[in-house]
Amino acid sequence: MACYAALLHQPPASPSPCTSGRVGSCRVRPPPLLQRRAPPLSVRARISPRCSYAAAGESAGAGAGEQPAAALRRVLGTPGAHQAPACYDALSARLVERAGFRACFTSGFSISAARLGLPDVGLMSYGEMIDQGRLITEAVSIPVIGDADNGYGNCMNVKRTVKGFIKAGFAGIILEDQVSPKACGHTQGRKVVSREEAIMHIKAAVDARKESGSDIVIVARTDSRQALSLDEALWRARAFADAGADVLFIDALASREEMMAFCAVSPGVPKMANMLEGGGKTPILSPLELEEIGYKIIAYPLSLIGVSMRAMEDALVAIKGGRIPPPSSLPSFEEIKDTLGFNRYYEEEKRYVASPAQSSFGSGNYDCTSEASSSGDTKSRTEKSQEPIIDILPQLYDPGSAGGRGPSGGMWSRTLRLKITGRDGVQKIDARIPAGFLEGMTKVIPGLAGTNIMERLRNAPMDSDNPQNGQILLDFEDGRGDRIQVFIA
Repeated sequence: MACYAALLHQPPASPSPCTSGRVGSCRVRPPPLLQRRAPPLSVRARISPRCSYAAAGESAGAGAGEQPAAALRRVLGTPGAHQAPACYDALSARLVERAGFRACFTSGFSISAARLGLPDVGLMSYGEMIDQGRLITEAVSIPVIGDADNGYGNCMNVKRTVKGFIKAGFAGIILEDQVSPKACGHTQGRKVVSREEAIMHIKAAVDARKESGSDIVIVARTDSRQALSLDEALWRARAFADAGADVLFIDALASREEMMAFCAVSPGVPKMANMLEGGGKTPILSPLELEEIGYKIIAYPLSLIGVSMRAMEDALVAIKGGRIPPPSSLPSFEEIKDTLGFNRYYEEEKRYVASPAQSSFGSGNYDCTSEASSSGDTKSRTEKSQEPIIDILPQLYDPGSAGGRGPSGGMWSRTLRLKITGRDGVQKIDARIPAGFLEGMTKVIPGLAGTNIMERLRNAPMDSDNPQNGQILLDFEDGRGDRIQVFIA
């Protein structure tokens, strides 16, 4: 504990107003580690696209064209201790962003619980974390710091992990020094790798970042406080900073004094606090208290998964008792749709609705200048633009020829009418084609899905609501809510 005592009682440094290493104090520039120059555009790593259906104005994240890591460094370079709740899927990440937070973490503990229904004891694989992470980063525009456990192996595995997290769109990556299989740092039986191996893992991560042309923020975590001692944890934190880590994190510190000792190490490097809710080893302090101690970013790993579990349990009790969850605990359907982006999706979808003039019915080897397209009929259509009509009379059959004689020949004198009405009540199309088209189809395909098409045409019921439409052949709603009707007149 000698190192711990010395750190607590050493006199504070007296930096000049322009050289303070404290990020966000005295209006000074951020420390060099946060001022990394962005790599040239030609060598920047590909990042995941961001979903565009979040409610307008809800994001406080990356600006247009800003790389995720640059957005995170911008956040870390601003004054204050920044709260960053931990998400576990795309929806929880969306809610974090919607609530106005400027960054978020992924929680390996919560992802293991939500994705596998299993404890955080090293069962999650690299591939599963990358897959879940990509869905999360695509759902939001705020920077996301990913939990990469211990890098999933040796230094070469660490390099692959860092490159994979970069491609998945993460702004930062947390790497710890536990042995495999790793587990939650606040549970029993923690073991860590040697000092030398832990440092080489961080150096490998820095090399992977350089090779990728990225600027991902490397958060170096040590679990040696519970596995070995506070002195060892402080030594490793300092060594990680020297190896190139951007943010330092000692998990499971047991007191405010230990937290103060940690923040005194490598003062130019931001520190991360982990407020494990519900009974962890670290004291739960307010953001203001943590800022005064010297922390820059604060994780809340279990809040979202914890309240979700309790809410689901309460809802299931209500349902089992013949009730539904009370309105106070359940958002309305409209609120759910708004959160998920339904309304913005509908607005964007309207940009790609094909007008009747663009319909494929008007293309191909057809003559659309039928007798129905007279000047009077054209004028009528113009006056009734809300009910566009497309008449298609192909010159494939001469009603006066011998081929028109036969039991189905009369079908050429009848008309099939296709009407499509959108879910908003707007008529999208009203097209008419000769019913005789189906005669040729039945010769090639006598039965379609076990149905005699010609027999069905003859026996179709009349449209009782609108007899002028003729007989109803089909009337249904498709998956998008559009009503599709086919009549024969």
